[in-house]
Amino acid sequence: MSHSDNRPETDPDRYDFEALQDKWRSRWQEERLYATGSEKGRPKYYILEFFPYPSGSGLSVGHLRNYVPTDVVSRMRRMQGHNVLHPMGWDAFGLPAENYALQQGVHPSVTTADNVANYKRQLALAETSYDWDMEINSSEPDYYRWTQWFFLLLHERGLAYQAEGYQWFCELCGTVLANEQVENGNCWRHEKPVSKKKLKQWYFKITEYAERLLDGLGDVDWPEHIKLMQTNWIGKSIGTEVDFQAEIPGSDEKIPLPIFTTRIDTVFGVTYMVVAPESPVLERLVSPEQKAEVDAYVEASRAKSEIERTSTEREKTGVFTGAHALNPLNGERIPIWTADYVLAHYGTGNVMAVPAHDVRDQEFALRFDLPIRTVILPPGNAQAGEGVFTEPGVMTASGDYDGLTSRAAIDRLNQDVEKLGIGKKRIQYRFRDWLISRQRYWGAPIPIVHCDKCGALPVPKDQLPVVLPKLIEYKPSGTGKGPLATVPEFLNTTCPGCGGAAERETDTMDGFACSSWYFLRFPDPKNDEAPFSEESSRYWLPVDLYVGGAEHAVMHLLYARFWTKVMHDAGLIHFDEPFARLRNQGMVLGADGQKMSKSKGNVVTPDSVVARHGCDTLRAYMLFLGSFETEVAWSDEAISGIARFHRRVWDLITADRDSSGEAEPAVLKELERQRNRAIKKVTQDIDSLSFNTAVATLMEFSNAMTSAVASPGVAGSDAWQQSVESFLLLLAPVSPYLTEELWERTGRREARGTIHRQNWPTWDEAALVAAQLTYPVQINGKIRDRIEVPAETSADDIKAIVLERANVKRWLEGKEIAKFIVVPKRLVSIAVK
Repeated sequence: MSHSDNRPETDPDRYDFEALQDKWRSRWQEERLYATGSEKGRPKYYILEFFPYPSGSGLSVGHLRNYVPTDVVSRMRRMQGHNVLHPMGWDAFGLPAENYALQQGVHPSVTTADNVANYKRQLALAETSYDWDMEINSSEPDYYRWTQWFFLLLHERGLAYQAEGYQWFCELCGTVLANEQVENGNCWRHEKPVSKKKLKQWYFKITEYAERLLDGLGDVDWPEHIKLMQTNWIGKSIGTEVDFQAEIPGSDEKIPLPIFTTRIDTVFGVTYMVVAPESPVLERLVSPEQKAEVDAYVEASRAKSEIERTSTEREKTGVFTGAHALNPLNGERIPIWTADYVLAHYGTGNVMAVPAHDVRDQEFALRFDLPIRTVILPPGNAQAGEGVFTEPGVMTASGDYDGLTSRAAIDRLNQDVEKLGIGKKRIQYRFRDWLISRQRYWGAPIPIVHCDKCGALPVPKDQLPVVLPKLIEYKPSGTGKGPLATVPEFLNTTCPGCGGAAERETDTMDGFACSSWYFLRFPDPKNDEAPFSEESSRYWLPVDLYVGGAEHAVMHLLYARFWTKVMHDAGLIHFDEPFARLRNQGMVLGADGQKMSKSKGNVVTPDSVVARHGCDTLRAYMLFLGSFETEVAWSDEAISGIARFHRRVWDLITADRDSSGEAEPAVLKELERQRNRAIKKVTQDIDSLSFNTAVATLMEFSNAMTSAVASPGVAGSDAWQQSVESFLLLLAPVSPYLTEELWERTGRREARGTIHRQNWPTWDEAALVAAQLTYPVQINGKIRDRIEVPAETSADDIKAIVLERANVKRWLEGKEIAKFIVVPKRLVSIAVK
C-alpha cells in the first residue's frame, strides 16, 4: 500500500499515516489544542487569510497554498510563546453564492451551508489549526447587523450618498458593478461584456480618503507591486484647472468649460477641445445640425468598455459638436468635439487637445485634419523635430512665455491663471467613489427608508438588523430593481422620521462591504452589543500577517483600508491600517502546467492526496513546491519524494540502536553544529515565508542525523537525544501527526504533554562555527589545491601550511609570489609573476 513501509500491516512499528490521523485528530479535539491563546503577559500574533467565499466546487490543492503555510506560521508562533489568533470564516454573501444557488435551483442559504460544511471537512483533512469557536459567516443576521451598522456610520459621516448616473450593468448577473469589477470590458465573474445603464445608486465616498490611502502605503510591509497597483488605481495627478469659455450654439451665452492638465505649459498649442460622450454638459454644446450624429455617437460609446475606449492601439473616433470655445490665455476660438477616448470621470471630463505634444491628441488631429501647433521645443533645439514631443522642454510660440523652461512656465502660468481668476493649481485623483448598490437578493439589505415627505432616512440602529427575507423566487429581473422590490411585507414600512407610510431601500450591499471589516469581528465574534469590543481590538489588531491573492489589490484591500480609516476617525479603533504585513501566495497549476479547472480535468483535490499519501505529506509538499510567492506546477513524482522523506524520518527515530560505547567528540560536535544550524535556518525561513528552504533544511538535518548515528556511541549520547528533540519540534508545524506520534514513542508526551505546546527550540550562535574549514587555494585565479584546517587557524598559520603543500610548491616553482591573500573562512589567493 502507498501509505505504508515494507513491514507487515500488523506491525505496530510500521509507519501508517491513516492510523496516526485517526488516533490524534480526536485526541486533539478533546484537548482543544487550537483554542485561541489568552494567557496574560504573552505577546499576540494575529494571522489571517483572505476571507474565503465557500464555492460549490470545494477546495483544490491550490487553495492550500495559503492555508497550509499560514497554519505553519501560527503553529510556530504558538510554540514561541505567543497568544495566536488564527480564525476562519465565510464571505458567504454576494453574486458568486447567489449565482451558484440559482444554478442548483435551491436557496442560497442551503447551498452556503452545504459548501461551508464541505470546506470545513477539507480544511480538516489538511489539519489546519483553526479555532472554530471564532468562526463567522457574513450571511448570518448577527454578522450583517453590524455591516449595516457600519453603513449607517458612513452615512452619518457624510460618506454614504445616493446619486444618479450611468453605471456598468451586467445583464447576466442582473446588477450594476463597481468600476473595479469590470475587467477588459467584461464582468469580473465571467467573460461576458457589460454595458451602462442610468440608475440611482448608493456610493461610499472613498475619494475623500485618497491622500491618506496613498500615504498609508508607506506604513505597511506589503509587496511593492501591490502598493504600486493601489497607487496607480488611485491615480494622483498634480496639475492646473483652467476655465475655457464654451459658446452655446444659437445664442450669445457662454459657459465655463473647465479642463484639468498636468502640462499647462502646452496651453498655447491647443487647437481643439474634447468633451466626454457621457458628460452632462455635452447636450448644451450640440448644434441642431450635429444633434443626430452626436446622439448616435454617444449611444454607441455606452456599449464600449473603458479599456477599449482608451486603448492606444484603437483608431480614434469622434464627432464635431457644432460649438466652439475660447482659449482664456490667447483668446483663440477652437472647435469642440466629443470623442470616447475622453472619460467623464477623469479630470473634468473635458480635454484641451494639444496634438503636437500628446500622442492621442495627434492621432485624433491627423484623423480629422485638425491643426497641429508646436509650442514646446526640445532643450537646445531651435526647431521642432518630427513626431510628437511629449517631454518637458523650452516654450515657443507662446507669447510672453517664450524661452522659459516647461518647469518655470508651469510655475508662472499657475500664478497667472489664479491672478486672472480663470483657474488654479489642483490635485486630482483618477479613481471614483465606491458603488455599493446591488440589484440582487443575496446580500445585506441597505438600511435606508424612503419617505415621500422626509426623503431617504437611516433605519434607527436599535432596529438593526434589517433582516433579509427568505424568498423562493429571487432571480434578478434586469430592470434595475432588485428582487426585494417585489416583496410587499419587506418593502412597506413606517418612516422613522414622521411615522407615515414609507418604503425600504430594495438594493443590497456589494459583498465587499462584508469583507471590509471582518478582521475586526474575529477577535470578538459573539458580541451582541457592538461589532467588536475596544478591549479585543486594542489587543489583537492590527492583523500581523495577512495572506491572499494579488487579484484583490484594488478591491478588497483598498476597501478594507478605507473602512479602517473611517473607523479610526470615528474613534472606534486605535490604528488606521488593518494589515501590518501582507504576502501573496503563488498559484498552483495542474501537472500539465495549466490553471486547474474541471473542464481541463487537471484539478487535484486534498481528498485524493490525503487518501493516497496522508495529511503530513500533503502539507510538507505544499510547502516544498517552490518559493511561496511564485507560480508552481503540481507533480505526483515530487510528492512521492516527500512521502519517502516521512518514512525515513519514522525509521530514523523508531529504529532500535546500540547505545553502548563512547562517541567521538568530533562527531558529536558536528551533530550539535548541524542541530543549531537547522534551528536557526528553519526559524528564520518560516518567519520569512521561505517554506521550501525550511523543508529542505529539515531534510538536510535528518541526513546529518542519519550519518552521525551510524557512528559508535552516538545513539546513547545526550547530543543525539537533543537532536531528536529539536528535529521533531522543528518538523511539528509541518507534519503534525508524524511528530506527535514520534514525540509519544520517544517517551516525551507522557511526561511533558503534546509536542504542539512545547517551547520552540533556540540556537547557540557559537555552536554554528564549523570545527574544520576547507580553503580552496587559487594560483593566478585557478584552483590548484585545497586544505582543511581547524576553524580557529590564523591567517599566518594558513599561509605556512599552504606553502608546504607539494602541489602548491609545484605551481610556484621558479616563480615570484606577488600577493598572498587569505580571505577568512573562504579561500586562499596567490598571485605569481
